[in-house]
Amino acid sequence: MMTYLIIDDEHIAHDIIKKYGDMLPNLEFKADCYDAIEAIDYLSKHEVDLIFLDLNMPKLKGFDFLRTLPSPPKVIVTTAYSEFAIEGYELNVVDYLLKPFSFERFLSAINKVTASTTRTIKNESKETLKPEEKYIFLKQNNSHIQVDLDTILCLEASGNYTKVITNNETISIRQKISDTIELLSDTDIIQVHKSFAVSKKHITSIEGNRIYIGDYIVPIGKFYKANVNTLLK
Repeated sequence: MMTYLIIDDEHIAHDIIKKYGDMLPNLEFKADCYDAIEAIDYLSKHEVDLIFLDLNMPKLKGFDFLRTLPSPPKVIVTTAYSEFAIEGYELNVVDYLLKPFSFERFLSAINKVTASTTRTIKNESKETLKPEEKYIFLKQNNSHIQVDLDTILCLEASGNYTKVITNNETISIRQKISDTIELLSDTDIIQVHKSFAVSKKHITSIEGNRIYIGDYIVPIGKFYKANVNTLLK
């Protein structure tokens, strides 16, 4: 469960973020703060995983507030001003939501936070620490389906769509396979054919130019043979 705090001087901004957050089962709202001073007081007594931070606030501006935090949590900026984006990325802001933003754009930002958290934990210790949250939301038609990253077996290109094949289901998303692989860059997915990518940990065997993974047989493309050979060293 990812806990979050909203820091914004506009009540409607709080309502929109909480409305979107309530649609995602792995987000847990903690508190509303309407200026940075109130947020400093809250964070001195509580911890959260994520902050939604407005920039143009009274008393103390958003980025000035962020600089006061010795070990800030993940931050998603929510603002009506696009000109501060570069400064935000210099402060390691995960994403920059320009008001008004859609649920789909909000979901994209949350997925970035999840990927960033997974990457940080892996870098700290591959053996002793495991990320508490390893999921991503994939859009199939008008639904957003939550997928456990550990259950993904392979990907298959199908025109402008990609089939994400898991232990339990196959999800078709309107996205090229190259973009899907990039989305899953913090997992062990590798491309083995122009139309296929596989999860290394789910490979049963490799025989000739075929990979056996679960009930699936995936071909190995000649231009991707080097990717597969790295698994055999």
